Amino acid sequence: MSALEIAQSLIKIQSISPNDAGCFEIIKSELSPLEFNIEKIKILNSETLIAKFGDQGKVFCYLGHTDVVPAGPIENWSSHPFKAKIVNDQLIGRGAADMKGSVAAFIEATKNFLSSNPNPDFQIWVILTSNEEGEPGDGKIDSFMQNLSKEGQIIDYCLVGEASSSINVGDVLRIGRRGSLSGNLKFIGKQGHIAYPNKVLNPILEIGPIISELKEMIWDNGNEHFDPTSFQISNIDSGTGASNVVPGHLNMQFNFRFSPESSYESLKEKFIDMLKNSACKYEIEWTLNAKPYLTKKTNLLNIIQKALLEVNGKEAIIDNGGGTSDGRWVSPSGAEVIELGPKNATIHQVDEKISLEDLEKLQEIYQQILVNLNQNF
Repeated sequence: MSALEIAQSLIKIQSISPNDAGCFEIIKSELSPLEFNIEKIKILNSETLIAKFGDQGKVFCYLGHTDVVPAGPIENWSSHPFKAKIVNDQLIGRGAADMKGSVAAFIEATKNFLSSNPNPDFQIWVILTSNEEGEPGDGKIDSFMQNLSKEGQIIDYCLVGEASSSINVGDVLRIGRRGSLSGNLKFIGKQGHIAYPNKVLNPILEIGPIISELKEMIWDNGNEHFDPTSFQISNIDSGTGASNVVPGHLNMQFNFRFSPESSYESLKEKFIDMLKNSACKYEIEWTLNAKPYLTKKTNLLNIIQKALLEVNGKEAIIDNGGGTSDGRWVSPSGAEVIELGPKNATIHQVDEKISLEDLEKLQEIYQQILVNLNQNF
């Protein structure tokens, strides 16, 4: 299959996190004829696929995921999110940009590269997870990556297919990401009749000034590589369903995207200090989704920039914005981790898409990276 056909086949599968739902089988059918050694590993409710070619030389790994976020209201899409239709030279579907398109582009690039270079001087690994977008409780691949390191299987270079590009494919690279710390707050007041304010403690009114303080708080100023730490609230839920009752508690979900200038411990401490200004009691469940990471070595960066210069005529800029990515699982091992993928304008949105031109360009870039790697060793 071509990159387009692979992408369409993957998009047609409703692989909502943490379920791969059959994407790995398509990928296996493409890589097995190339003599990749392929293994699927179950991790709680999720799966990880690892495919290896060669056993000598440094390890170059393509890292990504096959799971997608839900499509949302299907009636709002111009084309069904799991039909993978082409409209005006755009491939539309959930996962087209994040990141089934880049997975397909890399597979096709690898096939083309190996047809001309059957015995490269480095190893090629493909590692994919079915739960990058979902919840940690369903199983993440961090434990799998830790076991690889313990077994002495080291990844030297890691290319992540996250949608990093902005205006044109290959115009932005990411060499690091901020950390992510989430929290579920239960803010506990005292329920009672709304006409007797002296007998109740309203958690909604109590949280108001705290939210205002959180909005204005400067957590840090970031640094040359990262934007400042930011705080956002994703959901607030309270009330009893009755219009004359003050609720007894409030639930609030929130998230920090934090630079290395803050630690998750310091953010927790500052947040809790703000809560102490209220008469309400509280309970918090914290989830550290990712720590910040930064690739300081430049070997892979130079190889990728050279490929971009050859294909696009210019190098990419470095921008470490955005959310978390698959790279957070590999960086702790010491690997050089760089993100390069399609444009991110439509990821997680209605009518997520990748143009046919961009898919072809991404495949060309990935293939040139493999060529340059082989010349470098």
